Amino acid sequence: MVSFEVLHSLPGRTRLRLSPTNLPSYQIEYYFRTFPFITSALYSEVTRSLLLYHDDALTSSDLLFLLSKQKQENEKTPQQSEQLSTKHEMITVGIASASLLLDVVLKSSPLFVSRFGIAAQLPTLLALFASREIFKNGIKSLIAEHKPNADTLSAAAIAASLLKNSPRSAMMIQIMSSISELLTQYTMYRTRRYVRDMLALDAPCAWLVNEDGNETKVVVDSLKPGDVIAVFEGEKVSVDGTIINGYGTLDESPITGEYLPKEAGIGAPAFAGSVLQSGMLVMKVEKVGDATALNRIIHLIEEAQTKQAPIQMYADRTAEKLVPVSFAIAGLIYLTTRSWDRVLNMLVIDFVCGIKLSTAAAISASIGKAAQKGMLIKGGHYLEKLSKVDTLILDKTGTITEGRPIVKDVIAYGDFSKEDVIRYAASAEEHSSHPIAHAIIKQAEKWKVDVPEHDHESIEMVVGRGIRAVVEKQVLLVGNMAYMKEEGVQLPVMEELENKLNKQGNSVYVACNSSLIGVITVEDKIRPGMNRAIYQMRRAGVDEVLMLTGDKEEAAKSLMRSLSIDSYKAEVLPEEKAEFVRAFREKNNTVMMVGEGINDAPALAYADIGLTIGAKRTDIAVEASDVIISSDDPLMLPEVVRLSKRTMKTIQRNFAATILINSAAILLGALGIISPVVGAGIHNAATIGVVANSAKILWMKES
Repeated sequence: MVSFEVLHSLPGRTRLRLSPTNLPSYQIEYYFRTFPFITSALYSEVTRSLLLYHDDALTSSDLLFLLSKQKQENEKTPQQSEQLSTKHEMITVGIASASLLLDVVLKSSPLFVSRFGIAAQLPTLLALFASREIFKNGIKSLIAEHKPNADTLSAAAIAASLLKNSPRSAMMIQIMSSISELLTQYTMYRTRRYVRDMLALDAPCAWLVNEDGNETKVVVDSLKPGDVIAVFEGEKVSVDGTIINGYGTLDESPITGEYLPKEAGIGAPAFAGSVLQSGMLVMKVEKVGDATALNRIIHLIEEAQTKQAPIQMYADRTAEKLVPVSFAIAGLIYLTTRSWDRVLNMLVIDFVCGIKLSTAAAISASIGKAAQKGMLIKGGHYLEKLSKVDTLILDKTGTITEGRPIVKDVIAYGDFSKEDVIRYAASAEEHSSHPIAHAIIKQAEKWKVDVPEHDHESIEMVVGRGIRAVVEKQVLLVGNMAYMKEEGVQLPVMEELENKLNKQGNSVYVACNSSLIGVITVEDKIRPGMNRAIYQMRRAGVDEVLMLTGDKEEAAKSLMRSLSIDSYKAEVLPEEKAEFVRAFREKNNTVMMVGEGINDAPALAYADIGLTIGAKRTDIAVEASDVIISSDDPLMLPEVVRLSKRTMKTIQRNFAATILINSAAILLGALGIISPVVGAGIHNAATIGVVANSAKILWMKES
């Protein structure tokens, strides 16, 4: 963070001068507001001055001390831990490089060596010291696991080169293998750093709104669901919740990967880690601590790093099997040629490092890259499965469509007007959580109709059918056609209406005292970009696209014509969705199921790849899914598939390059055409190359 100095101070108020910075004012203000002893912060970009309001008892010197102490605590730990992880490799490279240089100098000064013979052994001693970890791990594998590993092979090569009084080969092995390890660690570090940056998004404090309407600064850990908090301009949202008052612009890029700010008002969700760029919000707390979307994302990324893909396990097994093969070839070469140089070549050149390191780096880089874009892949296993998807099954409501239905049309009958139909329906649906009920209530608000009170004791919900209520002493029925028929509502036009309205969307029928008074047609808009996303999924290798919906046949057919979908299944129940997915898997298809609701969870769990998309996804759907996309943008679907395919291609190319280059080097070494130093150089250069190729995924741009 920026440095600062005191300009002037009064009781309860201090003005600071900040060092030049490119940070926006809202981030600077938020940084200082997070300190528990600061009540408010206002930054002027023109004068680079910051006005802080604090406790009257704090002097300017006390304030500076507390700010500096807090700043040091915030900054010291993450960098230290990351730097320590590469310390050993850096020391090894340094010692081996110095040893190599010393060997060159000594070999070019025979007079010095003849006078100070002991000095000629310094490169060997340095090489032994630098390779102590390799010897330790190699011997440990032989003793504990009764089999050699990559370090056993490297230790044998180093020992043979030192016994042969040729320390340059040993030094080359150490330098190049350490550089390979550094590259791999850098790739892992980039993913860990993203997680660390996300942890920094957690706001430590929040403004709790008391019953009297005043705000009190409290630590986030003290909040619980149901509390009401205020979020001011420049502050981070500290919990997951729903906006109940206010309006503002939220930067949700850490959660969704969307870099364009989002307008948010009453009824909209807000997530921990988002930054309020402008405006002021009052939120009802729904999730805190580990239950927030931010902390669940962090947990999933960390967990994903521990789950190996089948191709990664195959790489490890293959590499382990090739170690004894290398020893066998070395023994055979010695028996046939009696040449230690050729034997040494067989030991310094192997397939293990390139295959294992590059595969692990590619998987880690890909998961990290996806996380940066708001796409969470729960492990390498699912990353590999993604690359093989050939069948895409989409849930309709909330996946293909926005999940925010609107009233498209209202038809009134008899002496009732359209406004009457809406006011009666809105009264009956007042306490319903169904999206269609919300659409009807919003339409009533839009038309500014007077919604009458219903008799609360008369409310009767019929799942999958509708609702019965007494409003103004009239018995109202609001629901689907099946409900009307079951309740004996008869009109000659009903069958004709059903066929006509089902083509337009979902229809809600409203009856009063067993007589139909109106029909409300509700439409759920297709997500922007969905057609393009389906087209790109086909280009990415998907052969068949299907839609599942609980809607009527005609409504489903009408929607299918608007999209590039091969087939659909209408009027399906949640358990039928799961059976549908299972049937496709039994045909040896690799199935991706995309959904977001509770009713999609069984199908998501049955699919090869279950994927949830959008901010409105349910917790159960997230748990059942293998891939989670935080954004509402359907174009993220083909992007995550393309990323998986690029990763698998990178791994396959690394395999081919490692085997081809090292096989050629082994052949040249066996024939005595190249020296052990050159052989070690070729082998380790190939390893560095394939690891760098894997790390490239991190900064590769979308094609």
